[in-house]
Amino acid sequence: MNAVGWDDLIDRHLARQAVERGLSPHSMEAYGRDLRDFQNWCRAKNLHPEQLDAAALTKYLEALADRGLAVSSQRRHLASIRGLARELVDEKIIERDPAPAIKLRPHPRKLPRTLSLADVANLIDAIDVTTARGARDRAMLELAYGCGLRVSELVGLQLQQVNLSAGVLVVFGKGSKERMVPMGGAAMRALKQWLERRDEIVNPSKVERRAKKVLPKRVTAVFVTRLGRAMTRQGFFKALKGWAAADPRTSWISPHTLRHCFATHLIEGGADLRAVQEMLGHSDISTTQIYTHLSKSHLRKVHRTFHPRATRTSTREGTIA
Repeated sequence: MNAVGWDDLIDRHLARQAVERGLSPHSMEAYGRDLRDFQNWCRAKNLHPEQLDAAALTKYLEALADRGLAVSSQRRHLASIRGLARELVDEKIIERDPAPAIKLRPHPRKLPRTLSLADVANLIDAIDVTTARGARDRAMLELAYGCGLRVSELVGLQLQQVNLSAGVLVVFGKGSKERMVPMGGAAMRALKQWLERRDEIVNPSKVERRAKKVLPKRVTAVFVTRLGRAMTRQGFFKALKGWAAADPRTSWISPHTLRHCFATHLIEGGADLRAVQEMLGHSDISTTQIYTHLSKSHLRKVHRTFHPRATRTSTREGTIA
């Protein structure tokens, strides 16, 4: 079988993944990129699908390491290939799945960097809400932090997914899984203020110039741009960096940092891990457990507050403990 075989197999595999797992376009793009990289390596080595085995996979991973890819990136590539390998077994192109025999060295999981409660408050309060753009950006930050939304969930939010009277959002996460996320008072107030001004942000003159005098169809996305189109991931990233740039304590953040802050601050406040898992939309609680990295100062505070012998002055005879 020649390299065309890889083309057909990978195209069929990606199409099946999109249907069966309901993966987002962003995830599908990442899978496709990894598999095309693997296909190019196979073509250079003249490796046909029926020749795929553990030795070939090991050589491919070694090639990735030689290119300077970290172990975490190698794991991602291997995860993409695993699904394809299982499909080769199902189609009887190979007899045995080679992926289980591959063992990558363990690596410490990088802990997410977060902001303090004060830094989050300062970041949000710095936004000028006298303009429609500011009202939009404030609402986006409040929802990202107050509801723990992924950036794709935030920019993809539709008007029909918002229930202000009940104080909840209906969110479609990875694999199009639906979940209900409660909104806090600050997020609800910011969102309500934005929705009242949503139509103000569109600049008709710019829309007409861009669309040759034809106004765009009214979009149902909650967050829109001056061109009347749905906000994009890149657009939110740019807006966030603009507001954060003035303070060195926040200038490094990304949209996902706000999701990290949401989970970390909930757990530090005593929230149940299972409840946080549900709100984040994690299918496996081990993914949520990374947020149990509490700061030393927080641990000392908890110990000092709740342990009966944690105070410096003993309750007995006034001696020092």
